[in-house]
Amino acid sequence: MDPPRYLTDVPLPPYTHVPDRTPHPVSDPRGHSFGHAPEPPAAPDPDDWRGCPAYLRGLDLFNHGFYWEAHELWEGLWHACGRAGRTADFLKGLIKLAAAGVKVREGRPRGIIGHARAAADLFRRSGAPDERCLGLSLGDLARFADAVADSPPVSHDPAAPVGVVFALALRPEPP
Repeated sequence: MDPPRYLTDVPLPPYTHVPDRTPHPVSDPRGHSFGHAPEPPAAPDPDDWRGCPAYLRGLDLFNHGFYWEAHELWEGLWHACGRAGRTADFLKGLIKLAAAGVKVREGRPRGIIGHARAAADLFRRSGAPDERCLGLSLGDLARFADAVADSPPVSHDPAAPVGVVFALALRPEPP
């Protein structure tokens, strides 16, 4: 089953950035987002995550294999949250999980393990396993990140412009 899209009116990029393999999306004139500086996003409201287009865009990017782009977008939200507190820790966990996806595409198992372990720790720090943050289960995310660290996935086609490497689609639900 295809992962969900939350912002269907916003197209996905033509490729995902893999360092040393593709043009940097923003700084390289050949990049898919060159000349399009994103506006800093507003911090998401934990009680109204559906009202945060940047968060939803990050979900779309992650779910469809654009890990570098999701990482960058969520980093903007992390900064908007002041880089401290429950929501910021949760977003940093998503950032680390997306970074693990980039490392899968790069074929760097140690990077996958390190980022996935950090993600699991951040999800645990964000609340109890039966709680949700921005619609996502903290326990499910921590367990998934642990599984990635315990058995790092391999990119089946590292030369493909985009590749979903995780058997996980982020599907937020109300509390």
